[in-house]
Amino acid sequence: MEKTVYNSFPLHPECPDVRRLADNPAEALLRAEADIVAAENAAEFDRYRTLEDLEEAQQDGRGVTRRTFVAGAAATATALATAQFVTTSASFAATKTGTLIHVFLYGGLDGLSLVAPDNDPVLAKARPDLLLGNDSLALGRGFKLTSAFKPLEKWLAAGQLGFIPAVSDERLSRSHFQAADACNLGGLPNETGGRGWLDGLVDNLGKGTAFRSVGVGSTLPRSLVGNNGALSLNRVGSLRLNGEERFRAATEKAIKGLFTGINHPVEEAVQEGMGALATAQKLAAKPYQPAEGVKYEGVGNAFQQLAQLIKGGANVRVATVGMGGYDTHENQGTREGGQLHRRLNELANAMAAFFTDLGPQAADVTIMVSSEFGRRVGSNTGGTDHGHGGVVTLLSGKKLAGSLLGTWNGLDKLDSGDVPEYNNMFNVYGAVAQGRFGLTNAEVDKVFPRQKYAPMKLYA
Repeated sequence: MEKTVYNSFPLHPECPDVRRLADNPAEALLRAEADIVAAENAAEFDRYRTLEDLEEAQQDGRGVTRRTFVAGAAATATALATAQFVTTSASFAATKTGTLIHVFLYGGLDGLSLVAPDNDPVLAKARPDLLLGNDSLALGRGFKLTSAFKPLEKWLAAGQLGFIPAVSDERLSRSHFQAADACNLGGLPNETGGRGWLDGLVDNLGKGTAFRSVGVGSTLPRSLVGNNGALSLNRVGSLRLNGEERFRAATEKAIKGLFTGINHPVEEAVQEGMGALATAQKLAAKPYQPAEGVKYEGVGNAFQQLAQLIKGGANVRVATVGMGGYDTHENQGTREGGQLHRRLNELANAMAAFFTDLGPQAADVTIMVSSEFGRRVGSNTGGTDHGHGGVVTLLSGKKLAGSLLGTWNGLDKLDSGDVPEYNNMFNVYGAVAQGRFGLTNAEVDKVFPRQKYAPMKLYA
């Protein structure tokens, strides 16, 4: 039976019969869909060009009124003020509660190359080529820490750096995509409705500024997708109105005038968006100068953007930083000079620079570092394959309960060659957030649907 496709655009500009586009039916449908998308994109371009003409007409006094804009719906404001801001619900009289930064290491970090039990016979037999070196740092409960984290030794000694081993969840597979998705959502998509766990967390934090949820990067991570209008940015200075520089001041003035006193829901959103833009412009007015002696490199550049926002009073509540390069099937290089050692050292240097730069304000910040899964205990001769039982790292302005946190029952009984799950990932996430923001158990429960939260003692 032939299926009829209904669409406002023809299947093909020259040939409406999809069967004539290719001999292969699947290829023909693919070409037809591509033509439809191209037509839709062209129409969208024309719509934005019309909005641009309206903007220029208003600037030139050619009779475009506030009523014209409102009648055109809130999409007009979105096009002019940029969609990152108009969906934000914010109040600049925010209560200070601190900041949680989730650093996600894409690829699946081998947790046993970060922290591991010292002189463990299972490790000595299963991965003799991937053991931590003699230059490792001592942790509590008979563990040691890779020398790549020496830049953070100061905070380790102060009780502000800690590690939770054997972290996983039974719903995580060995697929990068599936596991990373579940980690960022706080469960499976059908459990969460596709909403990120950090966005759910923001529900419990009350109103905040337009910068209360920030993802540093070119796209918004799944953990921030949801109802609270998170921002995605590569750098603070990139937050500005679209369009030519010579029109921006006039456009901003026009938007403020057109969307003031109109008794319409879009008014609050636009005014808050303009406030966010003003804050970004103020912070970016001159080059950012870190604290003396602080140098940001590599992934540290993402932390620099957060330092600029936090020190500038933007009141960031939750933020994310992503870092790739942790899928180490070969040439893993756990010791100094190795590939993984270099990646971890870059991360440690960035975190040390960030906390040094923040100075006293670091007391209100917690960094949580995690990955989509751990890796198998045994070496595959130079690397490790996908597994479970990863490690979560905490660097916090609040003193921690120890340098090795959570439950650890050893490696005598592996889970199909993996580190067993001794600490549930979402209990860890919840406990980190609870300790940072002072949440109740019931509030944490709401962040992770279908997961009964079991509190963990992570802070002193």
